[in-house]
Amino acid sequence: MNSNYLTISEEVKTALENNQPVVALESTIISHGMPYPQNVEMAMQVEKIIRDQGAVPATVCMINGKIVVGASAEQIDYLGKSGHNIPKASRRDLAILLSKNSDGATTVATTMIGAALAGIKVFATGGIGGVHRGAESTMDISADLEELANTDMVVVCAGAKSILDLGLTLEYLETKGVPVIGYQTEELPAFYTRKSGFKVDYRMDSPAEIAKAFQTKSNLGMKGSLLVANPIPEAYSMDAALIGEAIDEAVEDAKDRGIHGKETTPFLLAKIKEITEGNSLNSNIQLVYNNAALAARIACELEK
Repeated sequence: MNSNYLTISEEVKTALENNQPVVALESTIISHGMPYPQNVEMAMQVEKIIRDQGAVPATVCMINGKIVVGASAEQIDYLGKSGHNIPKASRRDLAILLSKNSDGATTVATTMIGAALAGIKVFATGGIGGVHRGAESTMDISADLEELANTDMVVVCAGAKSILDLGLTLEYLETKGVPVIGYQTEELPAFYTRKSGFKVDYRMDSPAEIAKAFQTKSNLGMKGSLLVANPIPEAYSMDAALIGEAIDEAVEDAKDRGIHGKETTPFLLAKIKEITEGNSLNSNIQLVYNNAALAARIACELEK
């Protein structure tokens, strides 16, 4: 890719040149996933958690027609304050927004693209996108899944967002050859809750084990990511029946309003926050912290 479209912060550049562990972070969660100022507070705390584990954080976003890898505190604050005024940038939007010298909040897919261009191998997010409910008629499938199949990275998440069809999401990942690894669990976590009723492909119990698996895949020259599903901490896991009812209500509301495409996930998350009186937002923040810490430990193991 032409370097004119990529800006890497000095801290991240130095870390990569010296083979220090780096963890990529997305920015859609800042602009579209949470209200201000919680979004900025969350983003800065995530960066601190990664530093405390011995790695360097690299928040990815788009500013003035460039992919920024390693956003500054000022840029993160700008993303948080601007909120939905920042375009949500997935793979299909990338070239268009760059050509218009636009800003953009990067999704899982575009964060992976930016991180890979910079040479980063580990990425922490909240939950990945996936196959939406009713996709057999709407064909609403997140570009995140295709990126996982094609980009070499360890992606740490709390499972797929529970607003999705988790069974079909796992089937799609299997078709694309993306191994789903449960961190200290054999069951796929469902974002707000620790269990979904669906099994992962493999259970791994240490960051070193995950790093070794990724290194082996790289040595074989196989493309694609390892998807690490890290359950939300027990203390912040929500009641499965309660969150299930909230999701069902939010999905029906979205259907009634004709909301679809990339607007679906932000709408559903906001609606669920409203229904759960803010409890889902706190759970969302805590699972992101948990994923950041694990991703940093994996990145440290990869650099050993």
